[in-house]
Amino acid sequence: MESQIRISDLENIISEKVFIKIEKWNLYLGDAGLARPLAIECISNKDLGSMEAAKISLNAINVKVGDGVNSIPLINLITNSQIIELEEILESFFYS
Repeated sequence: MESQIRISDLENIISEKVFIKIEKWNLYLGDAGLARPLAIECISNKDLGSMEAAKISLNAINVKVGDGVNSIPLINLITNSQIIELEEILESFFYS
């Protein structure tokens, strides 16, 4: 049960703070349905440290585009500042 609570806690933080950037449009990962898969992936990579966990997890999540035939790694849809934001979230979440 505790791991489920931790996943939900991390999902909530990611949902509100990390977004996909398309042109001038920001789509928060919670609204896109991507916060939970990213939280699960980040927790599974926790032992690698915050920076590596963030980057590996963002590369592992594929975002379906169009009719879902094609997908793009999540890391290609967010800005460098958002990657740093995720690293900071993970740092405080894993080591607080």
